[in-house]
Amino acid sequence: MRVNPVIVGADGTDHSKAAVRWAAREARRLGLPLRVTHAFDWEWREARYDMSNDYLDAARKMAEGITANAVYEAHSVDRDLQVEGDPVVGSPAPRLLADSESAELVVLGSRGRGGFGSLLLGSVSQRVATHAKCSVVVIRGRGAEAAGPIVVGVDDSPAAETVLATAFDLAAGRGSALRVVHAYLPPVPLWVSGLAAVDVPAPAMDEEEQARLTEQLAPWRDKYPLVPVEVVLTHESIASELVAASAKAQLVIVGSRGRGMITGTLLGSTGLQLLHHAECPVYIVRHPSDHRS
Repeated sequence: MRVNPVIVGADGTDHSKAAVRWAAREARRLGLPLRVTHAFDWEWREARYDMSNDYLDAARKMAEGITANAVYEAHSVDRDLQVEGDPVVGSPAPRLLADSESAELVVLGSRGRGGFGSLLLGSVSQRVATHAKCSVVVIRGRGAEAAGPIVVGVDDSPAAETVLATAFDLAAGRGSALRVVHAYLPPVPLWVSGLAAVDVPAPAMDEEEQARLTEQLAPWRDKYPLVPVEVVLTHESIASELVAASAKAQLVIVGSRGRGMITGTLLGSTGLQLLHHAECPVYIVRHPSDHRS
């Protein structure tokens, strides 16, 4: 029986090392093998005149060194973990996207080699998080050592159940509390002027949303009775609420698409804002059918 591995992208940077440690812990929790992938480009213009392949050999040795160090980093988390090193020639994003078709999870650092310090998210991480065929975790902010509850953003879209399944499973496996955040904007009455929807008092609608959310969470609370759950209902935008919560969280979880997303768009605005601004790792849950939309 084929087992889908956890895949982590490695490039030798501190962001990459944090991603490897996080991925190793998650692979151990899931009982899955870990594959460390390092894709390396080499200078084609100069290599055309290098009949001895010295450039390619040097690039390959560097890649093998980066991969070996990442495997060592993973084994520092769990020396019994099954870890495979995979240095390959090519561009990182296309290789990771291809590998995501047969992966349980892809884990990445927030920035890689050559990234500009002012950029909040590297191009490889954003491309993979946006287009991967499986769920993706980007290690950012306080990194792999972030502590606190697990925070999950939920709505009433079809993907919400997959997101909740992931969140409760992670919280149970890590012995963590779970904070469930749900945002909605009450309609502004026609006779009210100069008042934003976020400021509209709507106690009746709040009670209705609370009841709906309680019903939505009931089967998961029954399945995971030992997971402490805090429910937050807000009129603020879900993205701003989750970014704020990330300052004291170990992980923030969202779906790859939320309610109202355009068909064919693989990552919503909430996910993108978290990937750029969260202060802890971000877990983008992708339902298997997302990439076939």
